[in-house]
Amino acid sequence: MKLEIQKTEKRKITFDYKTIKIFEDACKKLSIDPLKLPDLNGIPEEFHKPIIAGYKLMIVYKAINNGWRPDWSNWSQYKYYPWFRVSSSGFGFANSYYNYDIAIAHVGFRLCTNTSEKALYIGEQFKDLYQDYFLYSE
Repeated sequence: MKLEIQKTEKRKITFDYKTIKIFEDACKKLSIDPLKLPDLNGIPEEFHKPIIAGYKLMIVYKAINNGWRPDWSNWSQYKYYPWFRVSSSGFGFANSYYNYDIAIAHVGFRLCTNTSEKALYIGEQFKDLYQDYFLYSE
């Protein structure tokens, strides 16, 4: 009697990062309460908006990165982030760049992804959060 070994194919379920359209979508994916924001007690009012925007961007990146984490000791691992230009005409999304240098960082360590496409998507889809994060307003 010959035993047959059946091979079972593991289907890799791919995550469509474009399903994350708003902050609440990212929170839902990560099982985070979107109403629970950082405590800003004791922090000057002028810093509230950028702190909340930075927190929200970190949540968005974590959801879209879907488990991928940048390894800053790995110089061959590309890390992409959106690049913006600020001019007298306003705040605009320019492109996606990558950086692998540990000594020079243009963005927070958590605000990068493993593909240019994801960085472009986040830059376009969450431009309002970036504007709140980068630009001073009263």
